[in-house]
Amino acid sequence: MNRTTGDQEGRGGAGGRDRDGTGRARSARPRDGLGRPLPYGAEGVPRQPEGVVRGPDETLREAQRLLDAGMPFHAHEVFEDAWKSGPEAERDLWQGLAQLAVGLTHAARGNAAGGARLLRRGAGRLTGAGPVPADAYGIDVAGLVAWARGLAERAEGGGGAVDAATEAPRLRTGSR
Repeated sequence: MNRTTGDQEGRGGAGGRDRDGTGRARSARPRDGLGRPLPYGAEGVPRQPEGVVRGPDETLREAQRLLDAGMPFHAHEVFEDAWKSGPEAERDLWQGLAQLAVGLTHAARGNAAGGARLLRRGAGRLTGAGPVPADAYGIDVAGLVAWARGLAERAEGGGGAVDAATEAPRLRTGSR
């Protein structure tokens, strides 16, 4: 990463932005497990590489691993890669799963309204995704929809931030 302008230590003053090797804007700040930016120089968690093409099984395994580790923001990035690289017919499935992961991220950060909204949006997208891709990959759509709607209600009920690892859903039928 480099910066277009900024101070001598690479922090973007005066409108400077982090850039990747191709010049594309991308924050170089470290992130915590919920994807929140940390101060420059702080130790964060490794980022998920972007643009990784995985098959459905690998996508689901990696996303489940990240969810179980309390890193739903990172799981969302895995789902985002799947929707960007996968067939158009599966777009709603992967986008819905990404929205569930981001909804859990917001709920874990204490943003109850945003978390609930994204959880419900993801549940709605999953119910409209059609049975073929979900069934083919063993995804527990009914269970995920029920989980998302239940967590949305609990988040709005006011209990504060949720624990992302404790609340992590099971993506596949019969998994644990």
